[in-house]
Amino acid sequence: MVVVYRLFCLFAFTCWALTPVLSQKEYRPADTEEEFQRRYQERIKKDQLNGVYIPKNLDEAIAQLYKWTDESQRQRIRSLPEDSVCMRLHSKLGQRMIFDWGFYEGSRLSHYLRSAGVTFPDDMADFLILAFHRHLNNHPIEVRQLATYFKEKRRKEWQERLSKGEVIHREVRKRPRPDSLQTTPTVGPAIGSDATAKKAPVAKGQ
Repeated sequence: MVVVYRLFCLFAFTCWALTPVLSQKEYRPADTEEEFQRRYQERIKKDQLNGVYIPKNLDEAIAQLYKWTDESQRQRIRSLPEDSVCMRLHSKLGQRMIFDWGFYEGSRLSHYLRSAGVTFPDDMADFLILAFHRHLNNHPIEVRQLATYFKEKRRKEWQERLSKGEVIHREVRKRPRPDSLQTTPTVGPAIGSDATAKKAPVAKGQ
């Protein structure tokens, strides 16, 4: 949830900065993790957010996507290859889902998708695009298989980032020599002691 909170803060700040005509209060990010959690729990129980109906599951999401598209648009989506449909539709249809259905701030649909294992807003949108595409082509959606695909995709990307990571700073510490750990004074007179003071010359004949 901490990752989702940070993503939400970044998204909310971007909306606030790029859309000055919108209310700052509406897009003000939560100040704390506790505040984010409180808002999140409130949002996932609502069937409407900002006047937009929020689907509660995959079937309702597909029904809403039918309302968002006409037959010519559905035919174009149907004709796209599955391996490129997300790339072609994410920038418009996908972003509309992310924004209208509250994937960053949390909604009952995003909570449903999180429970299926899809946790990133962009992945949620692509998950629904693929599900809609398969539905239009009368193919089985296979929810669990799709969710596993996105989880594995994120896991591989994370491993690649770790393997390509650069060392920002390297610090080498020398271990002290064993004899430097002694606490007893070294043999010999201490500096400034009487033993080191120069003896006064003795006059001859004394």
